[in-house]
Amino acid sequence: MKLNGGHPPIAPEPAHGPAPRSSGRTGAETAQQPGTMQTAREQLARLQIADRETVLAKVADILRQQNGSHEALIELRGQSLRVALGNRPPDLAIGDLIKVMRAGSTLQLIGKLAPGQESLIARALAQHLPWQHNLQSGLSQLFSALHQGLKPAPLPGQLPSTTPVQPLPPEAQNAIQNLANRLASTEKLVPGDGKTATMAHQVRQWLSDSGLFSEARLLQSNSLAEAQPDLKQVLARTISALLTSQNQGPEHFNRLTPLSSPELLQSPLQFPAPQAPAAPQSTGEPSTVGHTLRLLAGMLNRITVNQLHSQTLNARAGAEPGMPVNTLLVELPWLTHQQEPRLAQIRLEQYDQHKESAPEPGRASASEWRLSLSMDLDDAGPLHFDVSFRPPSVSALIWAEKQSTLRAVHQELPLLRQSFSDLGLDVAELDCRKGSPQQSQTRLEHRLVDTKA
Repeated sequence: MKLNGGHPPIAPEPAHGPAPRSSGRTGAETAQQPGTMQTAREQLARLQIADRETVLAKVADILRQQNGSHEALIELRGQSLRVALGNRPPDLAIGDLIKVMRAGSTLQLIGKLAPGQESLIARALAQHLPWQHNLQSGLSQLFSALHQGLKPAPLPGQLPSTTPVQPLPPEAQNAIQNLANRLASTEKLVPGDGKTATMAHQVRQWLSDSGLFSEARLLQSNSLAEAQPDLKQVLARTISALLTSQNQGPEHFNRLTPLSSPELLQSPLQFPAPQAPAAPQSTGEPSTVGHTLRLLAGMLNRITVNQLHSQTLNARAGAEPGMPVNTLLVELPWLTHQQEPRLAQIRLEQYDQHKESAPEPGRASASEWRLSLSMDLDDAGPLHFDVSFRPPSVSALIWAEKQSTLRAVHQELPLLRQSFSDLGLDVAELDCRKGSPQQSQTRLEHRLVDTKA
């Protein structure tokens, strides 16, 4: 959409803040002041924008000054600029992509692009953020319902306490039991198997079953029946079975308020995030169908948030130097010896080394992969792994909160080093430290999140 041609040129402001303006001056007139013009030229030269060159920028914020004028904070080639928009309210919003052209020491506003992929994904992400439920807690309640059953909605005139418990519908039972059989478990992880092709295939299968690729798997299948059920499909099938058993349609589910977990409201975009303590297996009264449907809605939202979060980060690939070109955020459920569900949070990032550093002579450039794995073990406590891999070099840093776990890991480090060497890798660094690493935060426009959430 073309913007109104009457807008004044956009003039970069000095780094120390806007120059003083007398009443009635426009952004174009401000750019003609000697000190401001020099600073603007320096900024544009540093951005390597030639005269009359057209570039794309992103609106990060809109600021209204006390004198009624407007300024915008724009992101251009990895740097932030404060620009003057004049006294007229701008036809711009946070997240808009705009086309600007350099004209001497000013930037002229050429037009506004249609909402980009990142903006649409970010808005959808913000809408789901407040309604997430912890997958570990949710799976614990689902497995309890598998054995205890659920209480249906009471009939007219019937007290809730007298409502008989009913087993889950057969379709829901089969879906949940099939999921439990396919989940990763401590019984399936044998020391030394990590170097085998069979285990590598199994890990790929567990990642595929996490629900993060659910829609892609459906597109690759000829029909819904042929698609292997992943976590997201199991939740959807359980919802459908529960609604059918209550003679309710999808419109009833859409009216439900999803259950949310407090820890996911406090740090909705931190990943991996400090995990809440494992909830004990439920031994009380069976849950109701309505409560379970709200629980399933929150779990679906959690998987959707992880999908949208990954897409948001990927849409920003290359926007700033040092950002990964691909990011994958996965929550992988697994089972303990007691068949209790736990959660492993995985963050996998790919960095393009071609632009950042020249390859060694005689060696082709290769991407660097960084893996962050966070999990909480009953006996060992919280553990966090940071692994960096750039063929043929690998580095690994392990964090443990318990002193006993720290000692145990240090004793196993020589075996881990030998395992890396057996795979033909050069171990650059291998260490274990006490505590937890400083987590990276996702930069999502705070105004967007606050407004939509």
